[in-house]
Amino acid sequence: MELFSISAIIAACGYFICVALLVTRLFHTKGPNLILILSVAGVSILAHMISSNQLIFSQAQINFALPNVISLVSLVICLTVSVLALRYKVNLLLPVAYCFAGIWQIAMIFIPHHSQTPLMPGQSILFTHITLALIAYCVLVIATLYAFQVAYINWKLKSKNLLAVNHLPPLMQVEGQLFIILAIGTFCLFASQILGIVFIENFIRKDNAHKTVLSIIALTFYAWILWGHFKKGWRGHRVLVLTIIATTLLTLAYFGSRFVKEFLLY
Repeated sequence: MELFSISAIIAACGYFICVALLVTRLFHTKGPNLILILSVAGVSILAHMISSNQLIFSQAQINFALPNVISLVSLVICLTVSVLALRYKVNLLLPVAYCFAGIWQIAMIFIPHHSQTPLMPGQSILFTHITLALIAYCVLVIATLYAFQVAYINWKLKSKNLLAVNHLPPLMQVEGQLFIILAIGTFCLFASQILGIVFIENFIRKDNAHKTVLSIIALTFYAWILWGHFKKGWRGHRVLVLTIIATTLLTLAYFGSRFVKEFLLY
């Protein structure tokens, strides 16, 4: 069995073990055993890095095919939420991130890797644009998960179910972190769009128009959410709904057409 398959299986098994450890003690009075969970997650993330490296950097070029990009995004999200868990209570975010990464690692073993989307190292502007766009997407997905956590804590507090939130951080702390993360992601997305429009030739050409338009609409939604929060005091359910809409639009922009081209029309 090749190194990619072995590392992908190890990563997936580790992620699923983490999910089981989290879910079975998610509402326990003492909460999950984070030391054990993050130790297993560390091994999974390392194996995930190896499997991603085998596909993305396997040749003399960077292969940004759709499955590889999704794997890379899930890796960055898992790594980020794991680091956050060292300092903050993000118990609701961890199972979602680990479960998706584990499922995708298994899927990567069976997905045909015939698609090639090469990116040559010399294309520095394009590489910077793609890097900023991927960072923005990862950060904004994490912000969306935070929005779900805020909504959940708020719902439990309104229903006076205090036992359900004993193991979770204070609502105001999570909400503050949400808008900091949202602002960082929005800035990265804005920077990637400006870089593309100004420096990349044919950035708004016909076959890329839908991606650019959807990305700009998503960026507008994120900026609107930030404006509404800091100027109008928006929070809770409204922020959650708008964040889901914006992230859905951004997902369609980044992956919608590529899925059709690389899988349905291949």
